[in-house]
Amino acid sequence: MGQGTEVKTREDPKVEIQEKGEVFFFYRPKVDKEEAHGPDDVQRMYVVLRPESVPDRAVEEKQAPDSGKEGKKRKTRHGGDEKGQADGGNEGGHGKEEVNVEEKPLLRLIVMGKKSLPDPAKHGRPFWGYVDLVTTDIEDIKDALKGAEYDTATRGKRRQSAARAMGEGVYRILKHEGRGGRPHTHLVYKLELPSRGGEEGAVGEPQEAMNVEPEASFLVQIKNPEQRGGGRGGGGGGGFGGLQGKRKAAFPEHLQGRFGSNRYAPADPPDLLNYEGCELLLISASDDVEEELGLELQTETEEETERGAGGDGGEGGRAGAGCSDLVKMFGEVADVKPLLSGSWD
Repeated sequence: MGQGTEVKTREDPKVEIQEKGEVFFFYRPKVDKEEAHGPDDVQRMYVVLRPESVPDRAVEEKQAPDSGKEGKKRKTRHGGDEKGQADGGNEGGHGKEEVNVEEKPLLRLIVMGKKSLPDPAKHGRPFWGYVDLVTTDIEDIKDALKGAEYDTATRGKRRQSAARAMGEGVYRILKHEGRGGRPHTHLVYKLELPSRGGEEGAVGEPQEAMNVEPEASFLVQIKNPEQRGGGRGGGGGGGFGGLQGKRKAAFPEHLQGRFGSNRYAPADPPDLLNYEGCELLLISASDDVEEELGLELQTETEEETERGAGGDGGEGGRAGAGCSDLVKMFGEVADVKPLLSGSWD
């Protein structure tokens, strides 16, 4: 569906677009559950970001391709054993590789510790998450989302169901100069699927349960991997667990320098998110991006509708499903019913 467009609705909103792209939301049922019928049946929530180019920024810096889970998966594909892949979560991203996102896909798989996004009505409460996988190979993300069976010493064979897709849209990472002149970064998004069917503000049951609103804005802060302690995310039910040992990201010197002696720093540049083991906090800012930031996001379907190609809300939703990038990339491994219908399994 593409990265959509944005329109500044105020003369000087003091907003700089750092990154734009597509965002996909998934959840996975708990082990040995074939279906999820409510939030208590959910094992994990995933957010996948696929950056696309902005003016003067087609090249992103990411971890070295032989580091982290990305490196383990690459070794497995090129003759390594399956055990190597299974043990691949014991180190974070490190090193450096440059990727032109106009020529090659770049994808980040983020795990939310609370199994939901922050509640937009509860401003200021941080929700912890971490970057679990960074890759330029779509097959790596598909492998992370698919179902699997595995043996355990105490419970025998267990079944992990495939992930369910529940949202697709466009996102921006913005640098915003707020009151007092101190810059911070926002992650903002707007959903394209599931279709709202013409009802303003409507979301489906799984989306509502996990706070995936039709659009939202979050402050995003990156945790300094060289600082100890949970910090702001340590309480308040934000799902802050913290990564241990080698699983934390090891940023190159110029990115580590963005923290100084601080425990957290803005996601500036967004390259910080291109390292597995990067820990982050999302803090709810608003569910009305235009009112807060003077920026209106438009999805590809909305643009087509304005040009007279999308029809009414229902037709637009069906057309969107037919050209969904999520369905094209991950539909063979992830159940898309919650994405298209807005309902549980």
